[in-house]
Amino acid sequence: MHGNGQGAITGKQFLERLRQQPPTLYIDGKRVEDPTTHPSTKNMCESLAGLYDLQFDPELREILTYEENGKRYARSFMPPKTKDDLRLIAESHRIRANYGLGFLGRAPDYMNANVMAAGMGAEYFNRCSAAIPGDPKKDFAANMRKYYEFIRDNDLCLTHALTNPQVNRAKLASELPDPYIALGIVEETEEGVIVRGARMMATLPIADEILIFPSTVLKENADKSRYAMGFGIPCNTPGLSFQCREPIDVGRDREDHPLGSRFDEQDAFVIFDDVLVPWERVFLLYDVELANKAYAGTDAVLHMAYQVVNLKIAKTEAFLGTAQSIVNAINSGQFQHVQSKIAEIIVMLEIMKALEVAAREQAEVNEYGLMTPARAPLDAARNYYPANHARLPELLQLLGASGIIMMPSKADREGPLGEQIAKFMQTGNATADERLKLFRLAWDMSMSSFAGRQELYERFFFGDPVRMHSALYEVYDSSEQVARIQEFLKRK
Repeated sequence: MHGNGQGAITGKQFLERLRQQPPTLYIDGKRVEDPTTHPSTKNMCESLAGLYDLQFDPELREILTYEENGKRYARSFMPPKTKDDLRLIAESHRIRANYGLGFLGRAPDYMNANVMAAGMGAEYFNRCSAAIPGDPKKDFAANMRKYYEFIRDNDLCLTHALTNPQVNRAKLASELPDPYIALGIVEETEEGVIVRGARMMATLPIADEILIFPSTVLKENADKSRYAMGFGIPCNTPGLSFQCREPIDVGRDREDHPLGSRFDEQDAFVIFDDVLVPWERVFLLYDVELANKAYAGTDAVLHMAYQVVNLKIAKTEAFLGTAQSIVNAINSGQFQHVQSKIAEIIVMLEIMKALEVAAREQAEVNEYGLMTPARAPLDAARNYYPANHARLPELLQLLGASGIIMMPSKADREGPLGEQIAKFMQTGNATADERLKLFRLAWDMSMSSFAGRQELYERFFFGDPVRMHSALYEVYDSSEQVARIQEFLKRK
């Protein structure tokens, strides 16, 4: 690792880096030699490049980047010291989210927030039982701090993988047919640590590095210390492979698949075949309790959740804009049942916006000197949105009705029946071409394979909803409300 990078990079630089150091991806039984040209990944690479290019837009530069020691860095790497810093970070998150209408769930700023908080809270990692402060290998705090600076200075794109393979949930990881089905530590060497096994699920494996931490929600498989670890390595490390799911981007025209053809960020499970993790990239070993609390102990989970809340605001705004555009196109806004459906989206949007404001306004400086968003509003958002997101695509289906099914493609509109399509598919307020482009977007948001993956993704974005509720129950302090009730009951 080295921290002598230029800071914020352009899309061209990002693509060139992918060409020179491609992640080890497998799709449809074959190795992806160059993700920037492979038909299943090139469009996503171009979309990511466009996201990086936003940093150099003269109108956005001051929001999306910040200056320190003569270099400009992505705003999502900035350690917030004030509530105004959080406001700027939130604004940068939403600008990036709007680029993909909120449908790019693992944009780089999500993991940037993670490594920023972990880097600032680096001393947490020296509480590890295996840590040796001052040791060139096992000073885990120093390793974490340097890793943050390395990622920031080179504007790297990260993925991560949290959970073990779904082999047998009734058994512990050490009780499975092979104790290294779940990712585990094999041995220590002079150069580093050897790890073996697999992790699910790495979203956006089209990345420079992968960060391995435990889940944000306690798991049943934390039974042996060899499964407790934290490290970050390049996505082309020898022995590391990403087995991707079937692609959603099937090469169709962007007018026909406006989201799926741009933002198939891919998902993969990660295979570690006796991978060497150099000591400088190790942040935690063997300490189960410290591993399970790593996100909470550094407050990384709160800074990541803050990015997510702003992302979901952008996504809900996209649903509102699309829904109202459908209503405008087919002139159905005078009906109360239509107004009621639009109002549902408005309510969800305003709840999420209010939770973001509450998290920012109730923010406090944590033990590491970071202005940290308040946990309670973020936990509310993390539980509220997955429970209610499915209603958004359903509302688009109800508002668009059969119009979201009967959609001739771009090729059809340019084919022999083009004139008839133009005549019969027009609306009172839109040409057939305008109407079909809009309804194609609504379809890709609510009914396509891209939309189906989005719905499942949102349902489990932060983990099992039942465990999320349990985690909320365990951390939420309701003692003041209980005391108030007890006082009322004692009142004469």
